Amino acid sequence: MTGIQRRKLITIGTGAILALGGVGTAAARGGPPSEGDTIVDVAIAADDFDILVAAVQEAGLVDALSGNKQLTVFAPTDKAFKDLADELGTNVEGLLKLDSLADILLYHVTNGRRNANSVVNAPQIKMLNGETVAVDGTELNDGQAEIVDTDIKASNGVIHVIDGVLLPE
Repeated sequence: MTGIQRRKLITIGTGAILALGGVGTAAARGGPPSEGDTIVDVAIAADDFDILVAAVQEAGLVDALSGNKQLTVFAPTDKAFKDLADELGTNVEGLLKLDSLADILLYHVTNGRRNANSVVNAPQIKMLNGETVAVDGTELNDGQAEIVDTDIKASNGVIHVIDGVLLPE
């Protein structure tokens, strides 16, 4: 996928940037990703991350997640974002307008390529927003989210799917 194609997909839908389910993830798990399959590319190809994609775009983090720096992303599903919106008494559009959106998203990313074994055996993980996430097996932050799928490969990192949105303190 060229940079122009990626930009077109990003602007076509706020429902397309960090999607990580379905057909796209199956291809991403098969082995080493191709040179162009960044975290964002993998997400665009997937089914269940439209809201995360829109949030990454709104927060201006597309380039950061498309670069060469190796990252691990804990990617909330669309349902996780909808559940958070309900909990906060808002809608998805309201979530995308939060002043803290970039901080929330950076609370889902850590430096380095961390496979599932490395994650579930760590007591905590330092995230890019400077805070830490507590880990107890597949549970994150005392039940804020559960890791439900792991080790989705991208050229610049790895993605783990979670069923909740992690909220920094």
